[in-house]
Amino acid sequence: MPRQARLDAPGTLHHVMIRGIERADIFQDDKDRGQFLSRVGEIGKATGTRIVAWALMDNHVHLLLFSGSSGLPRFMRRLLTGYAMWFNRRHQRAGHLFQNRYKSIVCEEDRYLLELVRYIHLNPLRSHTVQSLEELDRYPWSGHGVLVGKIRHDWQEKEYVLNQFGRVEKQSIRAYRKFIEEGEGLGRRPELVGGGLVRSLGGWSKVLSMRGRGEGVENDSRILGSGDFVQVVIREAEETIARQVRNRGAKPIEEIIRRMCRESGVSEKEVSSGSQRRRVSAARAEIACYLSREMGISMAEMARRLGVGTSAIAMAIRRRN
Repeated sequence: MPRQARLDAPGTLHHVMIRGIERADIFQDDKDRGQFLSRVGEIGKATGTRIVAWALMDNHVHLLLFSGSSGLPRFMRRLLTGYAMWFNRRHQRAGHLFQNRYKSIVCEEDRYLLELVRYIHLNPLRSHTVQSLEELDRYPWSGHGVLVGKIRHDWQEKEYVLNQFGRVEKQSIRAYRKFIEEGEGLGRRPELVGGGLVRSLGGWSKVLSMRGRGEGVENDSRILGSGDFVQVVIREAEETIARQVRNRGAKPIEEIIRRMCRESGVSEKEVSSGSQRRRVSAARAEIACYLSREMGISMAEMARRLGVGTSAIAMAIRRRN
């Protein structure tokens, strides 16, 4: 079954989680971390993506960001593809570096912005990568050090976060750091990884009770927010998808297939011929995953476009994910 399409619009707040394939490390040393971070800043500026909070761990990354005008997928595609190619060249390896599908959660800003900043920036302390808050203040691989003034990255939304704590910088830094200190004992925060209406209604027992009474209940793991926020996001996403379906017709899909074939070094004729040559199969799987993940195209429609059966499309998506 294909995964749900991304929820996104320019200016949407996302909590993005990136993991190494099979939980493998994606950073072997500080040079790798520096390269990844440099790309975050450069691509963020180029796409208008605003980076609010971040933490680089050995085998995963957390980013809290507002998507730019070109959307989250373009930012992530440039970031992950470029870094993976650089990493593979440097370490003389081949194959995938990241799990194929990063996780992104649309977040309600007013309710969860500061909780997510704290949760993300405390990652190195929770994992015992650093041993104290004082060490975290100077730790170069988390956005916390930027907010307390020990590290400088001009692409991070420092003022935006500190302004939530006051308008005088020294006072807001003290208030922010106290807020971080108060979160040390909170541990892991499973409630910050999505779930939508389930949480706002009081958990699954409440949801199941309402369903038992025949009351309609929605939840969506792609969204972190109150019930009203979840309903608004889902409604806007449905309207956007309906609008895209009305407007895109055949040509945009054909253009995507043409571009991805060109990038993979195979012809459109080969892809639609049903050829099982390894390179052709890999290109077909990449195209199918993109159309499913980013555009919400049905397997039946993809099968028609790519010249194979729906079972072949389902298998390609399953293997890639």
